[in-house]
Amino acid sequence: MKSYYKYTVILFVFLFGTLMMAEDITGEIVVFHAGSLSVPFAQIEKAFESQYPGTDVIREAAGSREAVRKVTDLGREADVIGSADYTVIENLMIPEYTEWYINFANNEMVIMYTEDSRYKDEINSDNWYEILLRPDVEYGHSDPNADPCGYRSQIVWKLAEKYYKVDSLYKKLADNCPPKNVRPKETDLIALLEAGELDYIFIYKSVALQHRMPYVELPEQINLKSTKYADFYATASFDVTGKEPGEMITQIGQPMVYALTIPNNAPNLQGAIAFIKFVIGPQGRAIMEENGQPSINPPEGVNIEKAPQELQDFLKGGAND
Repeated sequence: MKSYYKYTVILFVFLFGTLMMAEDITGEIVVFHAGSLSVPFAQIEKAFESQYPGTDVIREAAGSREAVRKVTDLGREADVIGSADYTVIENLMIPEYTEWYINFANNEMVIMYTEDSRYKDEINSDNWYEILLRPDVEYGHSDPNADPCGYRSQIVWKLAEKYYKVDSLYKKLADNCPPKNVRPKETDLIALLEAGELDYIFIYKSVALQHRMPYVELPEQINLKSTKYADFYATASFDVTGKEPGEMITQIGQPMVYALTIPNNAPNLQGAIAFIKFVIGPQGRAIMEENGQPSINPPEGVNIEKAPQELQDFLKGGAND
């Protein structure tokens, strides 16, 4: 009997403590995130709010560079930044707006199409560039200055020129993709694809899987997925706008790594910490994986000693539970 009461008290204390922790996390949590995170983050939002009923996660999807510039250029407040490329945080936010970040997911480039796309029955990983360069084919990509998927598309083209050994392939692909086929973020292109205005778009594999759309897989030597080919990826680069007007940043080809951070002036710091812990914890990782977004496990903290202590402690232990 004493043992029964002992375990009852322990269970009560645990449940009461958990409830109190959930009640401590309240209010709006504003998340500016990459467009490619829209589907998994919508599911994470629902699960998070169920666990923390006093919260309201407010998400804004944009190209990662545009998302960050809402904070750095427009002076808007956000609690969490979710970028499709950790270098966006490094180049545009550190050290003025944050000093750390957590790498939490990977991806790869593919070419997405529809059942109505021209030459869909012919295109493959060996001839895709020949198909795209046919006069009656329209293809697009996102804006390199707003979205990492945009400059990654350019880097893929440059790597393709070397991999397939086709002279001037990058210039041909760039010249045959008019400005009207470029949109601020990669997910904006999907509507054009579905409307038949574009036949093919360069996009992340996770997005193609989430939308159940057919896609062409690219060789690992050019798809920016594999650490095995990191040295080859680094032979291609693309210049994008920097922090200041007229300044340029050179984006070097490298395996894709998504990152999270909290801006220094986040209005709801405790909410931001709880949200990031949820994303990189078991539930968040499961949701990411279910949506075709490989997780980095364990997550990798960069300059993590400058992050809130609770996140430091979580990365040391709880993130892998």
